[in-house]
Amino acid sequence: MLLANLGTPDGTDYWSMRRYLSEFLSDKRVIEAPSLLWQPLLQLVILSTRPQKSGAAYESIWDKETGESPLRRITRSQAAKLGEILQGGPVEVVVDWAMRYGSPSIPETLEALQKAGCERVLFYPLYPQYSAASTATANDQAFRWLLKQRRQPTLRVGQPYYDHPAYIAAIGDSIQESLGKLDWEPEKLLVSFHGMPLETREKGDPYFQHCETTVRLLCRYLNRREEDVQMVFQSRFGRKEWLQPYADQTIRSLPASGVRRVAIVSPGFAADCLETLEELAIGLKESFLHEGGTHFAYLPCLNDTPRGMQLLQCLVEQELAGWL
Repeated sequence: MLLANLGTPDGTDYWSMRRYLSEFLSDKRVIEAPSLLWQPLLQLVILSTRPQKSGAAYESIWDKETGESPLRRITRSQAAKLGEILQGGPVEVVVDWAMRYGSPSIPETLEALQKAGCERVLFYPLYPQYSAASTATANDQAFRWLLKQRRQPTLRVGQPYYDHPAYIAAIGDSIQESLGKLDWEPEKLLVSFHGMPLETREKGDPYFQHCETTVRLLCRYLNRREEDVQMVFQSRFGRKEWLQPYADQTIRSLPASGVRRVAIVSPGFAADCLETLEELAIGLKESFLHEGGTHFAYLPCLNDTPRGMQLLQCLVEQELAGWL
């Protein structure tokens, strides 16, 4: 079995960041623009300055003890813990992990699983809500590797779990637990998802609907009024219109409307990463307090907590039905 997440640079220096960003931003599932127009702009303009800026952001959250990003550390731990959980069954299950961008790559990890004798592989992109720019491109990478194999293993792909009862319960309970540790009550709960260009929705991508469904089910699970919970989208890039409402604009406008106590959660991420730890927990907090907010709390992802691992166990055992 192979758990797959988005990716991470190997370091925060210029060249590590440039290699990572070049791979990421060259993906036609991510940037849907003609290569003849996009690549000169990317390689000659954007990647001349963006690696320094992104490197500084990663440096603010970098795990100095292990010398890696939190996403790499957490994803590796998720795979190791899941392997331990699945031990002792009638069928031996090997659990590994990979990144769509950066290392370890999906092809090299699939190659290692094949060499280890794995003839049936569950490939599970850790994205609750489906998007072509996340789920599909991870699947593409696995299928490209499969295309080159003379003797192909049987490959099964895990499905999005945006409305799975176990996922809603895990996120809902995690929110309740995190809020219970505060000595104040938020007036607004923001539920933030990674943004996508608006045109992807118009082309038929179900991501926006998946996010809406997750928020609606969370409201019901938490027994909160819909007006007290707001869906927002973060991480805009470029000049195109993206899915709205934007997280940064929303957070800056709340104090003026009388909302000065805010909590924010990002259930579209299976593990804390740059987008949650730096963009939300640091960047949006600064913006909110600067505009007059008084209390801000970032609620962490499920990560490799017992609750997070119980969810992964539930999801993969469901997908492995008939194999175990």
